[in-house]
Amino acid sequence: MIPDLGERQLVMVSNRLPVDRVEQEDGSGAWQPSPGGLVSAVGPVVEELGSMWVGWAGNADETIEPFELGSMRLVPVPLSGKDVELYYEGFANGTLWPLYHDVIAPPEYHREWWERYCEVNRRFAERVAEVAAPGSLVWVHDYQLQLVPEMLRERRPDLIIAFFLHIPFPPTRLFAQLPWRRRIIEGLLGADILGFQREADASAFREAAERIAGYAIHENSVLVPAQEQQGATRPVLAREFPISIDTQTIERLARRHEVRCRAREIREELGNPQTLVLGVDRLDYTKGILHRFKAYEEMLADGELETREITFVQIASPSRERVDAYRALRDEVETTAGRLNGEHGDIGHTPLVYLHRSYSREEMVSFYLAADVMLVTPLRDGMNLVAKEYAACRVDDTGALVLSEFAGAADELQGAVLVNPHDIEGLKAAILRAVHMPAAEQQRRMHAMRETVRQHDVAHWTESFLEAVSQATKIRQQREAAQSADAFAASAPSIPDRVADGIRRLAAHPSLIVAVDFDGTVAPLVSRPQDAKILPAAQRALNSLAEAQGVTVVLLSGRSLTSLAATGLESDAWIVSGSHGAELSEPVKRQREQGTQSRNRAPRADATPALLEPSEQETQRLERFTTRLNRLFREVAGVYLERKPFGIAVHTRAVADRAHASELLEAAEHLGTDSGLHVRSGKEVREFTLRQSDKGSMLTSIRSSLPDARVLFLGDDVTDEDVFVSLGPEDLGVKVGSGESAAHERIEDPSTVAAVLTLLAELRGR
Repeated sequence: MIPDLGERQLVMVSNRLPVDRVEQEDGSGAWQPSPGGLVSAVGPVVEELGSMWVGWAGNADETIEPFELGSMRLVPVPLSGKDVELYYEGFANGTLWPLYHDVIAPPEYHREWWERYCEVNRRFAERVAEVAAPGSLVWVHDYQLQLVPEMLRERRPDLIIAFFLHIPFPPTRLFAQLPWRRRIIEGLLGADILGFQREADASAFREAAERIAGYAIHENSVLVPAQEQQGATRPVLAREFPISIDTQTIERLARRHEVRCRAREIREELGNPQTLVLGVDRLDYTKGILHRFKAYEEMLADGELETREITFVQIASPSRERVDAYRALRDEVETTAGRLNGEHGDIGHTPLVYLHRSYSREEMVSFYLAADVMLVTPLRDGMNLVAKEYAACRVDDTGALVLSEFAGAADELQGAVLVNPHDIEGLKAAILRAVHMPAAEQQRRMHAMRETVRQHDVAHWTESFLEAVSQATKIRQQREAAQSADAFAASAPSIPDRVADGIRRLAAHPSLIVAVDFDGTVAPLVSRPQDAKILPAAQRALNSLAEAQGVTVVLLSGRSLTSLAATGLESDAWIVSGSHGAELSEPVKRQREQGTQSRNRAPRADATPALLEPSEQETQRLERFTTRLNRLFREVAGVYLERKPFGIAVHTRAVADRAHASELLEAAEHLGTDSGLHVRSGKEVREFTLRQSDKGSMLTSIRSSLPDARVLFLGDDVTDEDVFVSLGPEDLGVKVGSGESAAHERIEDPSTVAAVLTLLAELRGR
């Protein structure tokens, strides 16, 4: 039974849309569902709930409008030929595929491939963000789209995001080879729940998240710092959900008269061998095709198998034929097959039948029924559904399955003859065991495997995954409700009497400047600076003050104006200074009065030199320094680099080990000093600038045009001390939080700041 998702829309996201274009009798084109794959796995859910599906339609350089097919609404994402070359054939299948499959083939690491992978993932995330209804469940699939969860969460935090990896996840010692390993981990951790094929894969991911990216682990979850609240965490469940097959449909096909007749025809066409061995794979170097050819050839040469009594049929469906490694594999497989038949076959019999093509599901079931022994011997495989399909087809409980212990299916199909495909002698022994397996043993083993695939079919997989998503959603809702309750409880903090008295005194003055810092003052500190948001109560109070007669609102921040705007700050009625006084943005109303549309200018001709554009030489110096910082910190968990027009800041708030964070800042400081930049220290941050500027000088410059105004300033950082020391005896400086300060008064936290501003707005409004 499909779990209740409430009113949530289901949005599926995969590299390819689950449809194929076919030509009609009249020559027109039409779409039809793709056989097998994801569409059959989630078909029941799609039919019952309806869904939107986002993916590539399959043809490069083609733009297709969204369309409907049955209960699915399909939203194509266009890819160019260059996208296919660099993102899909390059990074996805030239880097990730071999790396995730135990480096059976050497992965290639090219920055151009990675950059295009990031770009295409961003395009998918943007498309989903555009079309998904509020609160939708978005289910992202597979290794091609591992950055989408985080990119999507940044754009649409209202969504429930799930991800399922259909291939293995590599051990940390292999995954560590990837130059962009941390970015992949962070990309995946944008999800609320991560699904893997095997417990070993889930465990490998959790270990990588802990050892490489520095996240804490609790049982089956990775604890990600929550954006909403400092010190809080968002648990991301990462566990196994073994995928399966539509057992009922395959069993029905296996019982059909015409399918069973076709199975007998296949044996007759092959000369009615005493034993028919079958292999069915995509033509891929991970499938171990050459290993089983080698074992089979040696058994024929040694006389362990009688050439005229056995036939081995290997079906290898075409795969990624534009990729060099796959073209080379096809050449080697076909050469090996030709040599084997040349040495061991004769006019009346071919011991190896090699078929490089794809077949319909009905034909595949006929092959399964015809085969006495099934060889499924991948060197590494996430699951391998062929093994499950073979077991489901054997409705009379006959046949033998030789299965690699490196396939995910080996965890469930314990009735198979398990084998290490790298061990050629062991593989030969397993084949011999299967060929001569007694009927009673076949029935016992096959019956057990059929019961397993019956009980754990694709419906069970879908239901268990969505049930886990449902539970994760409830946990998320409970966490958000608890945070709302905490916020409500803290919504009316106590204002110290002396601060309240100072606010009443200022409220009565005809001309007033209300100046505030951003991070740690009107916006709570968060582990990722890019996630900071101004408290709604503080936003309302400042807007109200900006509209009041005789009040000028000023925001003095170390952030750049671009970074402040990215937080969603509404500040058109305020004077905003960014980059510690190096940038200035005036209110729209004031700009109109002065006859200018500039959004980044000084209020007067005698503005500080820091407001001027940097010279070309300075810009080049900053670029060189930024490149060195990126190289130094790109793999350090918890470090965030914030680029500004006149400098760059290194944040270490999210670094777990505080001693290590201090060492990192010290290293950055040495690098900045060597580069001839000005260094400014802040709370868990070092800022490096081309020119010297500070908030105090900027406030002095602003208030020079309002000489009769008194000032209220609230700030929390050491960089705010320049403002506190510039204040006069009639002004009020309030330090937020702990630490030494020149401010005369002190309050506890940003929620108290909001209360102070609200009190001032109410008094001024009277």
